[in-house]
Amino acid sequence: MLQFSINKAFFLQALNATKRAISSKNAIPILSTIKIEVKKDYLTLTGSNGQISIEHTIASSQEDAGLLITTPGAILLEANFFINVVSSLPDVSLEVTEIEQKQVVIRSGKSEIILKGKDVDLYPRLQEISTSNPLVFETKVLRQLIAETAFAASTQESRPILTGVHLVLSHHQEFKAVATDSHRLSQRQINLEKASDNFDVVVPSRSLREFSAVFNDEVETVEVFFSSSQMLFRTETISFYTRLLEGNYPDTDRLLTKTFDTEVVFTTSKLRQAMERAHLMSNATQNGTVKLEITGKAVAAHANSPEVGQVHEELDTESISGSKLTISFNPTYLIDALKAIKSEQVTIRFISPVRPFTLTPADDSENFIQLVTPVRTN
Repeated sequence: MLQFSINKAFFLQALNATKRAISSKNAIPILSTIKIEVKKDYLTLTGSNGQISIEHTIASSQEDAGLLITTPGAILLEANFFINVVSSLPDVSLEVTEIEQKQVVIRSGKSEIILKGKDVDLYPRLQEISTSNPLVFETKVLRQLIAETAFAASTQESRPILTGVHLVLSHHQEFKAVATDSHRLSQRQINLEKASDNFDVVVPSRSLREFSAVFNDEVETVEVFFSSSQMLFRTETISFYTRLLEGNYPDTDRLLTKTFDTEVVFTTSKLRQAMERAHLMSNATQNGTVKLEITGKAVAAHANSPEVGQVHEELDTESISGSKLTISFNPTYLIDALKAIKSEQVTIRFISPVRPFTLTPADDSENFIQLVTPVRTN
């Protein structure tokens, strides 16, 4: 029969972080609940949607928590309802007390609310993952890596493996993240300071985006562990589990070639703005493409919509070299790629009108590369 009191703002922050793992439309009703486990010196909140699970631990020793544990215990409460109740409470702290028939009384200020709970034994057990020999990442680096790749993963379930990001550690220190939806690709490589066991896994891109939402840059480092079917990101207070995708990821290395016929260096922000203007027009057409014309001295973008009008724009360039070229593509892919590039300048290299072109930051060409497939037009 659990009983504890806690600072409302601190508790709410932990509840909202845990709630990110709970889906509002879940085929398994028990997964719409949040699990509260109270031990002698800490409490743990658990949420899961079957694909990701989050465990958030609050210790009585944490200064801002104001956690005072009277009686250990455990209960399941309907997540959305419980969080809404907590956020509406009038006082800076609240007390939760379990009474008979799996019910809890929540007291704060002059308010008293009774909620019905469920037996904690109904909740599925999280799979154990061995936590020896962790791979340690700076959180900031990992979040940046996710931002640079996850957007390029597919959103179509027809090829489930492409909805993930392929993470590979080779030679114990060479780490690579790559995502593709077969129309575009984004790949980032880094060298780890500390050697670790090699691995080759595919993580759902949705899970990685949730990771970025749950762990902010204030958390300096995160430990990463693997099992055959799961991955665990862990800090002192949060354990974030995600299932891995099954299957073989396509060999994307063969798509990245070192030979090119045409190379143009643009200012990243100016090219992105020009593409956004062209996208407004291309969006009104069925094929939604922009045509790029590269001559020895200039680059022009064209988008034409019979119903709306047309865009013709001379693009600012830093340098142009190689053959003349005319190529058409979906501007959304180029805009997304440019958003992921933090460098002031971007180098775009072309082979032919029907072969994919690559983008690299002008100051970091080896470690971050993106690829966009052109559209064949008449």
